[in-house]
Amino acid sequence: MDLFEYQARDLFEKHGVPVLKAKVASTPEEAQKAAEELGGGTVVVKAQVKIGGRGKAGGVKLAHNPAEAKERAEEILGLDIKGHITHKVMIAEGADIAEEYYFSVLLDRANRTFLAMCSKEGGMDIETLAAERPEALAKVPVDAIDGIDEAKAKQIAVEAGFDAETAGLVTPVLQQLWTVFKEEDATLVEVNPLVKTGDNTILALDGKVSLDDNASFRHEEHEELRDIQAEDPLELKAKKLDLNYVKLDGEVGVIGNGAGLVMSTLDVVAYAGEKHGGVKPANFLDIGGGASAEVMANGLDVILGDDQVKSVFVNVFGGITACDQVANGIVKALEILGDNATKPLVVRLDGNAVEEGREILAKANHPLVTTVDSMDGGADKAAELAAK
Repeated sequence: MDLFEYQARDLFEKHGVPVLKAKVASTPEEAQKAAEELGGGTVVVKAQVKIGGRGKAGGVKLAHNPAEAKERAEEILGLDIKGHITHKVMIAEGADIAEEYYFSVLLDRANRTFLAMCSKEGGMDIETLAAERPEALAKVPVDAIDGIDEAKAKQIAVEAGFDAETAGLVTPVLQQLWTVFKEEDATLVEVNPLVKTGDNTILALDGKVSLDDNASFRHEEHEELRDIQAEDPLELKAKKLDLNYVKLDGEVGVIGNGAGLVMSTLDVVAYAGEKHGGVKPANFLDIGGGASAEVMANGLDVILGDDQVKSVFVNVFGGITACDQVANGIVKALEILGDNATKPLVVRLDGNAVEEGREILAKANHPLVTTVDSMDGGADKAAELAAK
């Protein structure tokens, strides 16, 4: 789960990272009031969207008084930044910036460890810096057990090229940012810019945090950070039903058991769809090892709720869960859904107890169900039905 900047700022403050005071506003009037509550002086009005490049897109503006903060908020609210509509702005205190730095700690999947990245040259174009002058961006592996202690933080500062005085100022902040990463079960904590002010204070002026959904059971409070407004309603519904579902832009709904099989099915459907007017898969849905009637009904309910879906391809390989159990699940799921099941289903079963499973479906003889023998044949049939 990616956080808005204001949410990242609040987590930073919670763990002792030095930040400026800030408030969130959804209307120009709220922005004016927030600026007044922050002292009535210079503030920065910042679009709250989960995408980079806000400054270049006009989503970050300076305001010298509350009335001007209201005007800047009027300009930013509703702004489309790379497809993200601005519904909130953060009103933050101004800062006397002397120098801008960059720091992040993230999950390094390729090397199966954590990685800290740091540069003396922070700002909007860190991606350009990394591409054109990679030597200016220090990359330091971080052990999952040891983390970023004082020694590691000093190493990061030295490799980033900080002088001794600045390194001494930055070191404790890097440790605090690691605390955020560790204690909140994050996969990314990024600050750009991390700044030094005129009075030699280090501040995190902007923050990006991604939280690991796999650790959500340890953080009930994280649910309050979820942006319901921005989530796809079908994905939100699937999440509540504990389904592994991702919506795609296509017409053939896909249900399978096992992530690998489902991904292969998506490819096969996309290939078959080329012969039927460019039909594509509509979703990824892995029902896992237990295709009970309830799980199957929930999966079908979510997929059939997608107006783009014209047909559904159920592709199951019986293993621990035998095909006869899957077939019973499909039959009972259609009974549960009743009139809500309106789109054709193509079912391919293979593996353990496949003949029994096919017999169950044949006996049920549901008008929406077509059984096929192969994965390729099923994909082709589902694409054909969707094209009609």
